[in-house]
Amino acid sequence: MQRVYQLTRQVAKSNASVLLLGETGTGKELIAEAVHRLSPRGSGPFVRVNCGALSESLLESELFGHVRGAFTGAIENRTGRFEAAHTGTLFLDEINSTTPKLQVKLLRVLQEREFERVGDTQTIRVDTRVIAASNRDLLEEVEADRFREDLYYRLNVVPIHLPPLRERREDISELIGHFLNIYNEKNDSYVVHIEKKALEALQDYHWPGNVRELQNYIERSVVMAPGDELTCDLLPDTVLGQRRPRSSRLREVDLETLSFELVQQALSTAGPQEDSLYTKVVNKIERELIVQVLASCDDVQIKAAARLGINRNTLHKKLKEYGLDSADAPS
Repeated sequence: MQRVYQLTRQVAKSNASVLLLGETGTGKELIAEAVHRLSPRGSGPFVRVNCGALSESLLESELFGHVRGAFTGAIENRTGRFEAAHTGTLFLDEINSTTPKLQVKLLRVLQEREFERVGDTQTIRVDTRVIAASNRDLLEEVEADRFREDLYYRLNVVPIHLPPLRERREDISELIGHFLNIYNEKNDSYVVHIEKKALEALQDYHWPGNVRELQNYIERSVVMAPGDELTCDLLPDTVLGQRRPRSSRLREVDLETLSFELVQQALSTAGPQEDSLYTKVVNKIERELIVQVLASCDDVQIKAAARLGINRNTLHKKLKEYGLDSADAPS
């Protein structure tokens, strides 16, 4: 983390693009804000965009704006985030979720500092610094042809890697104290002590959700504490080791065994004249893969679609096709 702080201070003085890499919840947005505040642009706007939260068309309009009549529902001109961040900083979170078409437009505005609003021909020039973030290895995305190589190198001028909380356990005590101060003030509470066993449990936990997960548990403890001490009974079972946490990573799958079992299931249920056996087997494997990826993403469909390498609309269709689009759908 000392190296992260050093790089943050150093790169803030320049106008270079910064690429923040790290697992979800490691504090990428906080580092982006720090780069902005410490830079000559600190008095300008700091604009955030979560690229994984919007479809391609909505994200394009969000970033570049649109003119009246550009598409159904465009009843007036709208300024995009690049314009809104003029003389300041634009933070593009989950940049790995962008489509190839949008990546071309992003590359142009990074290189030329100009673009057109959706549905317009007038070129707009901006002076906006871009900081991007990804919770996936973008170089692997490039090698898998899911991310443009030229855009990657344009964004990766200064990469900053944020370590997961499990690799910086010595910071946990100080982070707990920091969050206690914040949530004591917000809730007019006075939780100033922490039970030894509770501290040990927090330090031993794997933290798949990283600092954000720790922050949530401390807020919950402050709200629920009857006195001035954070005790074990205020922590969730996962932290206490009584229930296995849902990992943020896709669990290991023995594809050979999985495929064999599903093939056997398909054969056992196929009729003697079954002509679509191949499709039936492929559908079974695809359905199981979607179920497992959704589980690993805590049923957040945007993340699951990105991990599967498909867009959200395609995932919606697959969920409906396989009967997984309702809360009580069979798994």
